[in-house]
Amino acid sequence: MSLVVRNLQRAVPLRRARLREKVQAVRRALGVQRFDLGVVCVDNRKIQQINRIYRDKNTPTDVLSFPFYEVTATHGLCHLLGFTHSTEAEWQKMYQKERQVLEELSKHTGTRLQPLSRDLF
Repeated sequence: MSLVVRNLQRAVPLRRARLREKVQAVRRALGVQRFDLGVVCVDNRKIQQINRIYRDKNTPTDVLSFPFYEVTATHGLCHLLGFTHSTEAEWQKMYQKERQVLEELSKHTGTRLQPLSRDLF
């Protein structure tokens, strides 16, 4: 079990150690310990962008949660297969392959998955 906390916003002061303690307490209270969790704190503009991409809702929200392992696994496997995104042409090829795989996964999972490199170029 791992917990990763990233703070990508500056609007609200955040003490990552305290947040980590509180998340661990919630996990214990729920009796859920055996899974990895990533917490990323962003500003309203960024969460609105993510909400628009993944949920077709062009408004900020307080929390979004994803089974992100499908997306990261797809991105990582594309790299292992030789895809890169160092140039725009390479990115186009990798992006199309990621999109194709994630569309297929979305049919099976009922989610709306997008490539990690969506806004790279």
